[in-house]
Amino acid sequence: MTTALFSSPACLAHATPPGHPESPDRLRAVLRALETEPFQYLMRVEAEPALPEALARAHTRELVEAILGPWSVRARQEVYFPIDADTVMSAGTADAARIAAGAVMGAVDLVAAGTARNAFCAVRPPGHHAERARAMGFCFFNNVAVGALYARAVHGFQRVAVLDFDVHHGNGTQDIAAEDPDFFYASTHQWPLYPGSGRADEQGCAGNIVNVPLSPGSDGVALRQAFSEKIFPALRAFAPDFVFLSSGFDGHRADPIAELCFSEMDFAWVTRETCVLADALCAGRVVSALEGGYDLAALAHSAAAHVEALMGRP
Repeated sequence: MTTALFSSPACLAHATPPGHPESPDRLRAVLRALETEPFQYLMRVEAEPALPEALARAHTRELVEAILGPWSVRARQEVYFPIDADTVMSAGTADAARIAAGAVMGAVDLVAAGTARNAFCAVRPPGHHAERARAMGFCFFNNVAVGALYARAVHGFQRVAVLDFDVHHGNGTQDIAAEDPDFFYASTHQWPLYPGSGRADEQGCAGNIVNVPLSPGSDGVALRQAFSEKIFPALRAFAPDFVFLSSGFDGHRADPIAELCFSEMDFAWVTRETCVLADALCAGRVVSALEGGYDLAALAHSAAAHVEALMGRP
């Protein structure tokens, strides 16, 4: 079996104002990196949009209807419609957001069927800041949470887990998982930093939340220690049926957004070790979705290293 790559040109149609860090060039950089010779055997799949009822497993119907309805109308009328200071809709945003979530669902289908070993969803807008009832932090729908709850509802994978190594805490994923004992969420992230959540004492209703905040300047040694000593043992105890990765590469030392000092090899290590553990726990079922990463060269190199690790390359 091979690794599947899900994406769509529609994800490029989510426009942001000039100078906004979450630009279409991010996705272009990732896709160019994945067009090179090492990735010729990827299974390439064009993502399809999530239906509103699938989005409503992770979000309130009010939020889903607002994004797909009146907010989308305003975006078409006004060029850019701000949801908050960081989060802006354009005419193409609603479709891109539906497809970003739908990509994770499609990846679940292929991995559940055994057609693909695992999958990477090269999509935007990102998702892990989107809470059950609020879009924020560049995010509209929580792509991995939509996919995880789809895996449960449609394929019967009751215990789902999300591991998040973005430089920012995934407050949205935690919000959706915190009161669900069969939904495990673990995050490494710089502390203090936006959005201000992710303290180590935020543990969920059943110890199903594991936060490992890292000080500014932390390097790959700290990242590997956090996963080896805290996150992976907790994941093993949780015994998931399906593992998802919120793969943000903005912890790279070249990234302008924050102050962690990871390299692409650190992201590859987390990916490989996650896959090894998933092989032991849940028949290797892993789906990854792109989150942050704002230095284009570092993002491209990091995403390539991540996908090579998913493919089983050292």
